Amino acid sequence: MNHDEIRRIHGEALALFGTRVHAVRDDQWDAPTPCTDWPVRALVNHLTAEQLWVPRLVRDGAAITDVGADYDGEVLGDDPAAAWDRAAVAAVAAFAERGTLDRPVQLSYGAVPAAGYCTQMTADAVVHTWDLSRAIGADERLPGPLATAALREVEPYAPGLAASGLFAPAVEAPADADDLTRLLCLLGRQP
Repeated sequence: MNHDEIRRIHGEALALFGTRVHAVRDDQWDAPTPCTDWPVRALVNHLTAEQLWVPRLVRDGAAITDVGADYDGEVLGDDPAAAWDRAAVAAVAAFAERGTLDRPVQLSYGAVPAAGYCTQMTADAVVHTWDLSRAIGADERLPGPLATAALREVEPYAPGLAASGLFAPAVEAPADADDLTRLLCLLGRQP
């Protein structure tokens, strides 16, 4: 994908997650999600905190150690949807700045081009949109281009994900599975 496509897909993924965040009812914030350790609020908090990192790492050139524990713990406050919106807008804006996708970003495992970081963030948003959709009873179907982009991102390193302990073991996808189903199965989800 070229840089414009990377930015567009990223923005679409965050916008879609945002529609799900705004659909969470007051009685659903403690509901379980497919991420067994994260109820709805924790899942939204996780993705919101990830977006808060983006301007610091991408625009400001900070390293993980510079940011430290700034976004550990609760970042949603009294209005989770507004907290998400602010973080998502800032992340999209940081990736949109001229030249940012060519810059190196210092992540926990080393330096990567910001374009690669952006595609990782996109894949995470796509998967967690499905998780949140399932948790709140929203439409679990996601746009094909988002699923395809996330699958392309995850496939190369999928075998190591279960070994990391952060993901359940992969589930075998049906032979006729679409890209979303293949993505979810790679990440140990039961579509």
